[in-house]
Amino acid sequence: MKLRKNNHISEAVHDNLRQMFRALKYKNFRLFVSGQSVSLIGTWIQMVAMLWLVYSLTNSALMLGIVGFSGQLPMFVIAPFAGALADRIDKHKFILVTQILALVQAFVLSILVLFNLVSVWHLIILSVILGVINALDMPVRQSFVIEMIENNREDVGNAIALNSSMVNAARLVGPSIAGILIATVGEGWCFLLNSISYVAVVISLLKMNITPVTHKTEDKKILRDISEGFKYSFGFPPIKYLISLLAVIGLFSSTITLLAPVVSKEMLHGNSSTFGFLMSAFGSGALIGAVYLLNKKTVLGLGRLIAGAACLFGLSLILFSFSHIFVISVIIMLFAGVSNMLIIASTNTLLQTIVEEDKRGRVMSLYTMAFRGMSPFGNLLAGGLAGFVGTSFALATGGIVSLISGIIFLSRIPYLRNFIHPLYAKLGIIHEVATGVQQASSLSSPPSN
Repeated sequence: MKLRKNNHISEAVHDNLRQMFRALKYKNFRLFVSGQSVSLIGTWIQMVAMLWLVYSLTNSALMLGIVGFSGQLPMFVIAPFAGALADRIDKHKFILVTQILALVQAFVLSILVLFNLVSVWHLIILSVILGVINALDMPVRQSFVIEMIENNREDVGNAIALNSSMVNAARLVGPSIAGILIATVGEGWCFLLNSISYVAVVISLLKMNITPVTHKTEDKKILRDISEGFKYSFGFPPIKYLISLLAVIGLFSSTITLLAPVVSKEMLHGNSSTFGFLMSAFGSGALIGAVYLLNKKTVLGLGRLIAGAACLFGLSLILFSFSHIFVISVIIMLFAGVSNMLIIASTNTLLQTIVEEDKRGRVMSLYTMAFRGMSPFGNLLAGGLAGFVGTSFALATGGIVSLISGIIFLSRIPYLRNFIHPLYAKLGIIHEVATGVQQASSLSSPPSN
């Protein structure tokens, strides 16, 4: 009897794990995860090393904001064009090229630092170059996910959650490694290690067998495609509200990481290891959020989850602005990471689920603009406020605005359900529309252009 019970428990655990990692049944996605798992650790090592190097060279929060601004601004400018391209090109080959270019950028940076040739203007220029590469890569990468899982919408959410888990597992490990390397051998080795890590993702991409999915338009005017993408996205309330909230969070989400070196030195009286612990705590929280989403079997309820996470993120920023105790700051960073991940991954899942296939790239470019494209302005704002008014004021400002935005989004959820539930029923994602929702025939669906 006991053996039968144990077997039942074992089968239940196995089924649960299979459900959690179901997107890995697709070979191409498995390859993607294996390559990215290595590469992303290097990416986080470089990000932490870059922030610490800039602050060490300049001792200026404003300069941190300027370097952050220069690296993220291309995302805001180029992402719409990359989104339009994503609906036309072979995404697989395009991503392979961008990863090779990122490898070269990291290698050049490592050489400059290792041979003591680096100055702040080098960091600004190389940040802009990497920003351009990422701006071209991210919208294409976001829309590439569904191709790797063979256009199965039901597994989109799980693939996104797995990808988020991978990113944040790297965020957990990368900053810790960076803190140790910075303290022992210096920032240059961090950049070199990142360059080497790109080899893994290049190999995984070369091993993939992808059938390209492109959507040819009647004309080749890319500006018209971009315009149609904006009209489609902002003409359908669920997409409009999701992107608008994400834009606010994107504006301030970089504040907490950008100012972490300043907090580590000035408020917590620590060093690079303190900074590494704070960043690792943020990554740990984000990983917890991603794992939670892995266990979520339906997209229903994601709207309230996003609203609640936005409120929690705002509160975390406000509390972080007042903390001068290391342990408390680490705990707050943990909650900030959880809430930030829930917003980003849940918004991605909802958008990927409701978007029309031929506009996926353009909608995901707006997602990228909101998530990453607003960061340069947030970096500049945070760096400026911290430099002229104070770090605590900069953090608290971002927290208050994020909290208010989350409350506003929460109040609009009943209205947005009138559009989303009938659409889900139409797509076959859910078989029953929630009680109280109006009949689908009386409601709007996303406008086609």
